[in-house]
Amino acid sequence: MKAVWHGRIVADSDQTIELAGYRYFPRASVRMSMLRASPRTESDLRCPHGVQFYDVADGARVSERAAWSYEAPKPEYRHVDHWIGFWEDVELAG
Repeated sequence: MKAVWHGRIVADSDQTIELAGYRYFPRASVRMSMLRASPRTESDLRCPHGVQFYDVADGARVSERAAWSYEAPKPEYRHVDHWIGFWEDVELAG
């Protein structure tokens, strides 16, 4: 499975996990150099899983909050602890 953004591969792994309709990639399979932590909003701070959103960026192009990770997940989400999910204009292909 690949996560592709504007023709660039952001993540590539054969060991993704689907949870609640989203696909999560192990952090080691993600080009973290293309992600930058977004400031946390009030809604983010209320998330019971300690969510951290990331902007996907490459030079002048930026997709705000197009990736996220659960930094302190509740038991039912622990198997994706610190894994990265994508949405918005990041396409999944596999």
